Amino acid sequence: MTSTDAPAPVPQSAPAPDGLPEPAALHTPVLAWFDRHARDLPWRRPEAGAWGVMVSEFMLQQTPVVRVLPVYEQWLARWPRPADLAAEAPGEAVRAWGRLGYPRRALRLHGAAVAITERHGGDVPSDHAQLLALPGIGEYTAAAVASFAYGQRYPVLDTNVRRVFARAATGIQYPPNATTAAERRLARALLPDDEGTAARWAAASMELGALVCTAKNEDCGRCPIADACAWRLSGKPAHDGPPRRGQTYAGTDRQVRGKLLAVLREAVVPVPQAELDAVWNEPVQRARALDGLVADGLVEPLPDGLYRLPLT
Repeated sequence: MTSTDAPAPVPQSAPAPDGLPEPAALHTPVLAWFDRHARDLPWRRPEAGAWGVMVSEFMLQQTPVVRVLPVYEQWLARWPRPADLAAEAPGEAVRAWGRLGYPRRALRLHGAAVAITERHGGDVPSDHAQLLALPGIGEYTAAAVASFAYGQRYPVLDTNVRRVFARAATGIQYPPNATTAAERRLARALLPDDEGTAARWAAASMELGALVCTAKNEDCGRCPIADACAWRLSGKPAHDGPPRRGQTYAGTDRQVRGKLLAVLREAVVPVPQAELDAVWNEPVQRARALDGLVADGLVEPLPDGLYRLPLT
């Protein structure tokens, strides 16, 4: 998830909190495990470039890899550079986003593409501050692009990484709901000093959380740092409670919004109100969902009760 809070500058060496395992004792086995088990994902390939990395980071927010892969491939085939996306109407980004969910991400990615084209000559900037200044880019995404695309030394704290660090270094089953200053200090303390190694560490710790140290049914038998894991060594205390449950979808405004957007994505001409009314039979909730889509800039109202995806 993105955040508007800028991270503190990353020191060349950060003091380790009391009780922290020796960082090298974590780096070596996790990096070796990553070399053997990393998934071959298109945004990890050299040809993806910084734009491919950025697109993947927007798409992967709250969305599993298996759902992202086909949309990612289609997106990059259609818009291989930021300028290609910037040249199209924002509604086309919403249309191509399909059923990935949280479609405001499509508008934000389009806005970032426009800014990259106008401010940086169409190239995703490598400077962290410039990345953070792009619309729709927060603390996590700026660090991820700087690290994964440009090999720079920044802590990349997604949910998977935070869970690995919480368990291995602090002995807590689950991290807090929101990233804390203590987690940022811990992440900086665990960063390898070498930029290239730090970037690999960011990717490796994320992969470990995604594949082995999962929120449910963690597989300690496959974990390369199980012998050093503070949580495992303390008997896996469950004092932090269960992981957050997935949000209910059926019958929610999110479902109604999705159904309304599905009609508009399929349409090549503006859609009349009656056609939207047909997708949900509860008028108050339907109107609320449609109003929300308009307020979010995802739908453009026209005269005579017509609606379309946004052109500007």
